[in-house]
Amino acid sequence: MSVAGVRRALQESVSGLPREFWWLWISTLVNRLGAFVATFMALYLTLERGYSASYAGLVAALHGLGGVVSALGAGVMTDRLGRRPTMLIAQTSTAVSVAVLGFMVDPVAIAAVAFVVGMASNASRPAVQAMMADIVRPEDRVRAFSLNYWAINLGFAVSSAGAGFVAEYSYLAGFLGEAAMTLICAVVVFAKVPESRPGPETWSGKDGAPGRTVAGRADEVRLSTVLRDGRFMSVVGLSFVIALIFQQGYVGLPVAMGADGFSSSDFGTAIAVNGVLIVVLQIPVTRFIEHRDPRRLLVVSSLLAGYGFGLTAFAGSVAVYALSICVWTIAEIVNSPIQTGLVVRLSPARGRGRYQGMYTMSWSAAALVAPLMSGQVIDRFGAQWLWGACAVLGTGAALGYWLLMRNLQEESAATLDGGAGAGAAGVRAGNGGSGSAGSSERVESTGRVECVASEGGARNGSATPSASEHLSVESG
Repeated sequence: MSVAGVRRALQESVSGLPREFWWLWISTLVNRLGAFVATFMALYLTLERGYSASYAGLVAALHGLGGVVSALGAGVMTDRLGRRPTMLIAQTSTAVSVAVLGFMVDPVAIAAVAFVVGMASNASRPAVQAMMADIVRPEDRVRAFSLNYWAINLGFAVSSAGAGFVAEYSYLAGFLGEAAMTLICAVVVFAKVPESRPGPETWSGKDGAPGRTVAGRADEVRLSTVLRDGRFMSVVGLSFVIALIFQQGYVGLPVAMGADGFSSSDFGTAIAVNGVLIVVLQIPVTRFIEHRDPRRLLVVSSLLAGYGFGLTAFAGSVAVYALSICVWTIAEIVNSPIQTGLVVRLSPARGRGRYQGMYTMSWSAAALVAPLMSGQVIDRFGAQWLWGACAVLGTGAALGYWLLMRNLQEESAATLDGGAGAGAAGVRAGNGGSGSAGSSERVESTGRVECVASEGGARNGSATPSASEHLSVESG
């Protein structure tokens, strides 16, 4: 591809997104550029403080447990207080707790503050995801989530290299540096990002008559509502399985490579492939998948994740380990934005914080369970059984996504057909292919929510929705 072609492709990838999104994107990038605690906590505790590996593992587990605990609470805050206040509270609390952690020397104090850091650092995620869903048009959300994921990995790649040099000079400087960068994020959010929480909504009845404005409707979307939403909880369960697989790249893989006689530098070389591929391929892959069938993408990415790790069972050199990492990294690049977009589509606008909190908790719980799972399996049966289990889990997740998305798409087609015949009000489906895009929600007395996102009308009469087209869901 020529330079002009690359420039045009890059411009198309980043154009059309609102200014508020880019300020949020910059905040995410700055936050990840300052990441230090999660990367170097184990080395800090064992090398700098002289604690045992068991104690370091306990602190890491408490840090992860804090993330699990805060996910749901942050989701409720996102809906009740708003997206912006939740982010400000979370980022300010993270900055303070990280700085305090750098000065702790007592083992009980370190463990307690690490738990608080885990809570605070994870609390902003539901608010960030909900705000992106609020401010970005439905047809652009896959691209927006991909760009955000790209920023996370770009920042992490840069910070990992830079933080290593900082740690050689002073671990305390690393803690204070992360605190300062997190405060910068809070300043960016405070100065540039407006509140996006939906206000009072107009709800229309079955007959299409104008609805009445209902204030405080968000109170009807409670955590119990999320838990009763069987379809969404199925997505949360599948997300946990996928996260459990991906976590093995950071907990099971280094242990297995060490058992095979490879050094820590060998693992560093192999795992660096993951970050490089994400930074290089995330944007072009997003352009390729943006308007393709989400069911197939979720199924294929699940299989690639499972069998990518399964391939590790046959690795005998750094090159083969790197090859297996290439396979599951492609799965990660595809799965992340598509799955996040699915979560948004299944979430009512006024309850996005709670829904995103539940989704975030699935990843936090996987980060907590994955080390226990890999350690038990490797110690009792060997690493080959762990990689075989990953292949089985990936196959099961693929089957789950196929069944879930098949039902969603069948209901979507039935809803669209019925709406065309009855002239249902409240659903805006594009204006005859003029290229306009829009979305709307209609809540009937039955509690059914129909979400329709259109991009220039139907795509040539295709019966298969793309990654940014129609979905109809039950919320309750």
